[in-house]
Amino acid sequence: MTAHRPIAAWEQVTARDVATNGITLRVFEHGPQDTDKPLVVLCHGFPELAFSWRHQIRALAAAGYRVLAPDMRGFGGSSRPADVDAYDMPTVCADLAGLLDDAGADDAVFVGHDWGASVVWHMAWLHPERVRAVAGMSVPVTPRSPVPPLSTLRRRLGDDFYIVWFQEPGVADRELARNVRRTLVSREVWTAQWAARPDEDLKPPRWLSEDELAYYVEAFEETGFTGGLNYYRNLDRTWERTEHLRGRTIDCPSLFVIGSKDPVGRFTPTEKLGQVLTDLRGHLVLDGAGHWIQQERAEEVNDALLDFLAGVG
Repeated sequence: MTAHRPIAAWEQVTARDVATNGITLRVFEHGPQDTDKPLVVLCHGFPELAFSWRHQIRALAAAGYRVLAPDMRGFGGSSRPADVDAYDMPTVCADLAGLLDDAGADDAVFVGHDWGASVVWHMAWLHPERVRAVAGMSVPVTPRSPVPPLSTLRRRLGDDFYIVWFQEPGVADRELARNVRRTLVSREVWTAQWAARPDEDLKPPRWLSEDELAYYVEAFEETGFTGGLNYYRNLDRTWERTEHLRGRTIDCPSLFVIGSKDPVGRFTPTEKLGQVLTDLRGHLVLDGAGHWIQQERAEEVNDALLDFLAGVG
């Protein structure tokens, strides 16, 4: 069978393993080595992979940028430490600082989606000298919470809210892995109630081919979901380890992109972006788009990123 075009194009992207911060990251790299344009690092979320940036990595490389897209710690071909505490934001950001060292780059433009957005916001806080500019998608940056965030989520949204359900090691891990295809194409947020219902034979959304879905299914059937779930289990640990960031702003050029139908926007408001981002170059809301924005609306996201990068220099 002939591979679907995005799959065939992805297979032309160079992959290598990079030792950093005591682990190994599987990194996909594309674009010229000798460009005078800034390095771009793409950070995915949950449940995603570097493959989630397949539409962006080639477009950015074609525009003359050297692009790195790692399978983040806990995902795909990268290391998956068993210790839950190995997934807090300072630790994950140290992975990326080491990635820059390996690439021979003083800094980069960091772009993140979902948990990757949280990572790149923290990267700009924790390592501002390594961040030329930062773009987040779906998950906005917010000022530091005065109390541990998990208690607020429990109080406001209840014990069946997906982030709360994810907290007990082994529970969501088992249910999400039981039928990986169902998990990945579900149109609902994963909860205990979702897990208790009979399996559904759903088709992938229009922006995801069966070949592309098969790529994800094969990866998560091999790795399971525990690595990604451990990011959620470090919400309070990250809060405890970043007290020194209270009141700190992000002063490099920044961009935020979200879909108007992204459910994250319902419980993480965006009106406080300006309290943190002092050089916000754009706040783009793509009408009708959902959560998986860089895949669903690839051309619009590519255009937004290229416009943003052109102004960074």
